[in-house]
Amino acid sequence: MKKAFTLLELLIVMAVMALLMGILMPALSAAREQAKAAVCQSNIHQLLLANRGYSTDNDGYYVTAAKDILASFGGLHRWHGVRDNIDELFDPLKGPLASYLADGSVKECPQKVNFRKGNLWSFNYEDGCGGYGYNMTYIGSRIWKCYNTENCRVSARDFEVRQPGQTLMFADAAMAMLDNGRAYYLEYSFAEPPYFVVNSEPAVNWGYASPSIHFRHRGRANIGWADGHIGAREMADFDGINAYGVKSADMMLGWFEPLDNSLFDLE
Repeated sequence: MKKAFTLLELLIVMAVMALLMGILMPALSAAREQAKAAVCQSNIHQLLLANRGYSTDNDGYYVTAAKDILASFGGLHRWHGVRDNIDELFDPLKGPLASYLADGSVKECPQKVNFRKGNLWSFNYEDGCGGYGYNMTYIGSRIWKCYNTENCRVSARDFEVRQPGQTLMFADAAMAMLDNGRAYYLEYSFAEPPYFVVNSEPAVNWGYASPSIHFRHRGRANIGWADGHIGAREMADFDGINAYGVKSADMMLGWFEPLDNSLFDLE
């Protein structure tokens, strides 16, 4: 006579399996998140190498972030692509870094963000940046001197970055906006420092800017530094409301310590 499992034995086996699954699933989820963060760091590293290659071929000047952002509504030129009119998507193959990147385009962060898409400029004005932001204020332009069209056209030169190991070049980025009271993400291609800059000095009395660094990797953001190394930083305590009425912390947008411009500027 063949022996069979009793109901009690089956229940015990099922309970053990459920317990093991409960133990393993968080570990598997954490491993997946770590793998995505590693791929993201590789993407940012490619951007750093591309920008360094660009500077080598352009007398030390880094790629310009958005040379016509003030000259025309929305602008047609970005570090990550070019478009013919403001309601089109940016074409990465026409971008200034295309020849320095594999396949000519910016790789998307594998940590998928539900970016809102659309045909109008108000939705697509930074599409194509892969979820990464460039330090436009200090490296991709000279608007730290004065916020005008001419200073948007000229980037920093490599020797002007005095402490490249402590100067942010690229980072995980996004921008949060509101539609009928509901917050949503848009792609945003600039990593904004905590303070606006007026005549070379942070305008602390103006209050904080709208944060665009996105701490999407389990509360951490990947940062690419000007010397070529990558690191992850934790989100600092920040309880501000951005220019669009969104509580930034609720959308995992903010800055890392210190909450000033010291890790963005050229000094």
